[in-house]
Amino acid sequence: MKILISADMEGATGVTWPADVLPGTPQWERCRTMFTSDVNAAALGFFDGGADDVLINEAHWTMRNLLLERLDDRVQMLTGKHKSLSMVEGVQHGDVDGIAFVGYHTGAGTEGVLAHTYLANSITGVWLNGARASEGLLNAHVVAEYGVPVVLVTGDNLTCVDAGGYAPEARKVAVKDYVSRYAAVCRTPGRTASDIRAAAKEATALARRFEPVRGGSFTVELEFDAEHLAAAATVVPGVAAGGERRVAYTSGTMYEGIRTFKAVTTIVSAAVEEQYG
Repeated sequence: MKILISADMEGATGVTWPADVLPGTPQWERCRTMFTSDVNAAALGFFDGGADDVLINEAHWTMRNLLLERLDDRVQMLTGKHKSLSMVEGVQHGDVDGIAFVGYHTGAGTEGVLAHTYLANSITGVWLNGARASEGLLNAHVVAEYGVPVVLVTGDNLTCVDAGGYAPEARKVAVKDYVSRYAAVCRTPGRTASDIRAAAKEATALARRFEPVRGGSFTVELEFDAEHLAAAATVVPGVAAGGERRVAYTSGTMYEGIRTFKAVTTIVSAAVEEQYG
């Protein structure tokens, strides 16, 4: 049995504000230790449950945040940027039985600690076929096309609620409770590590590949905080203006959909000016 862990940082233990997740800051150095603890606890739990192989895919910012030397020796870690499927890279090879979303968060424009979807501020809302979309929802649709179930989700309490919509059977662990976008009631690393490990052990029983989800179409709408960002996004083929500060596109698969999404966010990031956005 092989488990893939998609590891994001905003939903990690102790993380509550931007400096906690911005590479190079003293707070990031401190919080990456707790981030590593969450991820390692998930891996240990999956091994406890009978997994033979655990691959961790770094999915935050530079994708170089986890402390490899503090992980269990049985795991392998995919680190670095420019990956075909970004946050869920590794799922496409046909050997993954279940995936965990560790350190995840809620989507842009919703309540949740450090809520966003891919871009911290420029994107104010994302909708998939008319429904508000978090990174978890988008990625869940991607992995479904490879027949891989989401078996574990960790983050704040609202992230766990969000996950109930796209992975109702998955085990959920809230490592903190939302107070505001930059405040939370946090559990200690010792407690969250224990909770995550226990949930991951239970989640291993859910790791059974299913028939890949095929067909259908996916319409993605994005709303930005400035008009010029929407205009910049339409440079990507198939992306069209859909109203003030909005664009939309339709893809036949979520594989295509997430790759188009990545292209849009890359173009938009380059169009953001330092002071005015």
